[in-house]
Amino acid sequence: MDLGTIVGVVAGFVLIVMAIFTSGGALGLYVNLPSAIMVIGGSFAAMMVANPLSRMLGVMKYVNHALRIPDWQEEKVINELVGFSERARREGLLALEDNMDQVEDEFMRKGLQLVVDGTDPDIIKTILYNDLNQIQERHGTGIKVFDDWGKIAPAFGMIGTLAGLIAMLASLEDQDAIGSGMALALITTMYGAIFANLVLIPIRSKLEDRDKEETRTKEVIIEGILSIQSGDNPRILLEKLVSFLPPRQREVIRQESGRD
Repeated sequence: MDLGTIVGVVAGFVLIVMAIFTSGGALGLYVNLPSAIMVIGGSFAAMMVANPLSRMLGVMKYVNHALRIPDWQEEKVINELVGFSERARREGLLALEDNMDQVEDEFMRKGLQLVVDGTDPDIIKTILYNDLNQIQERHGTGIKVFDDWGKIAPAFGMIGTLAGLIAMLASLEDQDAIGSGMALALITTMYGAIFANLVLIPIRSKLEDRDKEETRTKEVIIEGILSIQSGDNPRILLEKLVSFLPPRQREVIRQESGRD
């Protein structure tokens, strides 16, 4: 579970409430159910118009993806690829098939099987990058949902502002109506800004990070598969693969492999 996302959202709302209290305002003045319905419900309805119904009904799977920290086990992936490289140089590419069932990553297993089958390197590269492109396209769908939603929510806040102003101007002789109309106008705008900037846009950014992390792992695997087929020295392969990672992770992998 990504505590940073949860803590950030909660802290954001807490700080907003604290700012309201310290400014001398009453919290009840900022609670308006029609405004919340207009912003959240209205923007969700607009997203249903722009997207397939099944996608919006399953929007929580994207939220769940943002809330979970995936462990791509990049160190394990690199060590496995280096191990396969060493075995291939000792016993030949066909010997890799003996350990194929032990490979947990389906993407890696597919690439190794293509190598064992003697597939042309260009074809292997094309197949694996096509798979990677499909993964990125699926990720891009979720990212686009929250990117669009983050732009639509403030617009519905402005719609609420217009509704409040209309109600106020239609009842200028009624002092109470003027106050409630102005409150609706300003509160709805605030709800739209909070919902977009504290929830929707951060989730989009988190999904982009998840996409980059998985893409990097898959590119490590592709580079490893192609290097194994070309017969690269395991030490050279290791240096190729760790170059994808941050410096701190590189040193850990080198120490574990005994090649520091």
